[in-house]
Amino acid sequence: MPQPTKTRLICNCEGSMGIDAKALGGQAHSAHHLCRSQLDHFRKALGDFAEVTVACTQEAPLFDEVAEDMGYDGTLHFINIRETAGWSDDGQSANPKMAALLAMGELAATPFDVVSLESNGIALILGRDQAALDVAQRLSDTLDITVLLTPGADVAPRAQTTWPVLQGRIRRATGHLGAFELTVDDYAAPLPSSRARLAFDAARNGAISTCDLVIDLTGGQPLFHETRPGYFRADPRDPVALARLVTQAGQMVGTFDKPKYINFTPDLCAHSRNTLSGCTRCLNLCPTGAITSFGDTVAIDPNICAGCGQCAAACPTGAAAYALPVVDNIAARLRAGLAAYFDAGGKDAPVLLFHDAEHGAALIDASARFGRGLPAHVIPLQINEPTQIGPEIMAAALAYGASGVRVLAKERPAHPLDGLQETLDLMAVICIETGHDPDACALLAIDDPDALDAALWRPAPPTRATRSGFLPPDDKRGLLLLAMEEMNRTAPAPADLIPLPQGAPFGSVLLDHDACTLCLACVGACPAGALSDNPDMPMLRFTESACVQCSICVATCPEDALRLTPQIDFTGWSAPRRVLKQEEPFACTSCAKPFGTKSSIERVMQKLEDHWMFAGNAGADRRRLLTMCDDCRTREVVIAGFDPHEKVGG
Repeated sequence: MPQPTKTRLICNCEGSMGIDAKALGGQAHSAHHLCRSQLDHFRKALGDFAEVTVACTQEAPLFDEVAEDMGYDGTLHFINIRETAGWSDDGQSANPKMAALLAMGELAATPFDVVSLESNGIALILGRDQAALDVAQRLSDTLDITVLLTPGADVAPRAQTTWPVLQGRIRRATGHLGAFELTVDDYAAPLPSSRARLAFDAARNGAISTCDLVIDLTGGQPLFHETRPGYFRADPRDPVALARLVTQAGQMVGTFDKPKYINFTPDLCAHSRNTLSGCTRCLNLCPTGAITSFGDTVAIDPNICAGCGQCAAACPTGAAAYALPVVDNIAARLRAGLAAYFDAGGKDAPVLLFHDAEHGAALIDASARFGRGLPAHVIPLQINEPTQIGPEIMAAALAYGASGVRVLAKERPAHPLDGLQETLDLMAVICIETGHDPDACALLAIDDPDALDAALWRPAPPTRATRSGFLPPDDKRGLLLLAMEEMNRTAPAPADLIPLPQGAPFGSVLLDHDACTLCLACVGACPAGALSDNPDMPMLRFTESACVQCSICVATCPEDALRLTPQIDFTGWSAPRRVLKQEEPFACTSCAKPFGTKSSIERVMQKLEDHWMFAGNAGADRRRLLTMCDDCRTREVVIAGFDPHEKVGG
């Protein structure tokens, strides 16, 4: 029998947690003082196993040091089961949750790219009074300073001109750390003869200023979102805020790496086709201005993107996908964690608590140390941003057996929560229609650990009889569809058809048969391939599961024959392409080759019968040309010598 290649070291932290190591599985070994008197247990595990999980994060630096000293080249995982599970009023019942935390933590997050921003320390300080000059003086040893005062500022001249003090008003500002460009109106240089008050020369408009950093002390409307790299803003009357700004800005010289939060695939984007606008979800939600329209697609500037993830959560096609981690990695963690929870004897249907590393982790820690801790059925999962969670993850959690999803965010977050709220509203409709609790998916905008305890300490429902174990596909749209199908299949009251609100990423297309001429312009415009033709005959087909409700087909149709209906039709999803309309092709009256449709040819003939070029008996030959295919029509015109501008009967 082959020897196991990995092990788990479970420490009860000097008896402060009740743990049944055997229930946690994975070749678990228990300890009570692993980081001190039992450190040899860790050393032995490093010698015996290629993959070691330590159920402790507090002493991770010590364990890393020991592993480095031993030259360990295997894989180390550090997973917190103390503040998240063991330190709780429910700690004695938390073994299933601990099993879930270990299983999720042992799945490595996916790698991501980084973007490098370079700053040489060239800073433009915008101000309205003496505070701007005081900050400039404090930063002048580390940064290359220019001060731009708003017109009318009452500032005394400095004894020496060690850095420029100018006048101006910002008309336009673009850029990011290392690459700002500002257009300045009312721009003027100071008069050297200024005495009691700084006076300025004649002003001009349209001056251009480039810099690496922008420090805004005007107290007015911000130039950029607060997350824009290289943009610092503070109230000039707040000494604490000014001190913090000076400390942060003074360190902004050099090369800085930031994650590339979004992986973007332009070919999947449903923003536009042939200048006709379609999906604008990401453009409407981006708080930083990082997303702009770019022809038939959008462009996402990774230098500006602050990583809120709302674009990825709302993108119906998967063109914008979050990278920290990718969405199928989160789904895989849910699958592994919930399976481990139930395998370890979990009786209550768990609740998934998504939280970030800064705000959410601190609240959970405070609750564990000073409050009740998390209930045994609440399983926390750390992500980068609460707003990155989309409907595919919520649906997957419910399909895998969770009774609910909670997303923990700040009461006043840096990023608006509009996209997350839209997702929650969509999930509420779907939950109601499938028999789940209408509040199964909810936002917890909380800053107080006591309020977190109050929100989470509620009775848990029993586990459902049916749970899914589907493997998450690696494409976001595929995961979204499969998760919804599995959520419905395992739901208390599965539905066949769910009407949805406007803006939902699913739906159908309604066709006016009388108006449609089967010109198939909609097929060429559809970015998702939901509308298709048949090369063998005039036919319009529809694939329900592919439709993202972008509305490009509606805007494209010359006959105004299409309408959108937001819905989930699970029967339609499982069916092949549905025929919306088909006709027999019209046969060329010369060569009998099929072209066009009978109705379209008849409609053209009817519309043109009163036109002077086709009227009466004299226009019969020209009308006959309309019943020919392109090749025969061209040949006939050349042979007969038709003059298209000759007036019939003239």
